[in-house]
Amino acid sequence: MARAPQTGNTLPNPPRWKCQGILERDLRARGFEFIAGVDEVGRGSLFGAVVAAAVILSPGAPIRGLNDSKQIEPERREVLAGRIRERAIAWAVAAVDASTIDRINIYEASRLAMKIAVRQLSPAADFVLVDAVPLDLLLPQQPLIQGDERCHAIAAASIVAKVYRDQMMRDWDKFYPEYGLRNHKGYQSPEHLAAIQKYGPTPLHRLSFEPVRRHALFSPLARDRQMEMFAAV
Repeated sequence: MARAPQTGNTLPNPPRWKCQGILERDLRARGFEFIAGVDEVGRGSLFGAVVAAAVILSPGAPIRGLNDSKQIEPERREVLAGRIRERAIAWAVAAVDASTIDRINIYEASRLAMKIAVRQLSPAADFVLVDAVPLDLLLPQQPLIQGDERCHAIAAASIVAKVYRDQMMRDWDKFYPEYGLRNHKGYQSPEHLAAIQKYGPTPLHRLSFEPVRRHALFSPLARDRQMEMFAAV
């Protein structure tokens, strides 16, 4: 297919991967049986936990349509997540909360969530395919750049983690309706920033993130409202 010519300083689009199960098939041919895909979601959010999932897919129960969760419509993600949970050999979800993120930083918190998810699998994984980030595990593993777009097992983990975390945000929206968590899932948006500006951060906001920290000193009205929210948690 012909490409449009590049002009000026415009950079070419990043390469698009085709999500397949080739890596898993190659690993099974090498004798590995329980190959886990691992991914996290919520790394860039201003609110709440970072969530990771680990999934061991069954070669005998394939699932069509697996891909990076960000490229799938929400309704379709829900359907696929249900199929993954039903058909997978094993799956697990782990969450690392905002206070831990603030203490150890988001990179290490993401790695911790993924490591916990892998350790919760039963049967245990004998090989790990992980999206980009190496994990501190005594298991053979392969980090893959854009792994959720290239590998069925990582894509499945991405979907399960995304659906799980989105539900968490809908649940927290009932406690903190002023912040619109149901809409933006805790990510930086004009609605979210305006709410932080007006009400101040909640106990579940990531104070180490600059947009939240910027509004950590807020008006007496917002401070009173936050004290009410702290008392309710």
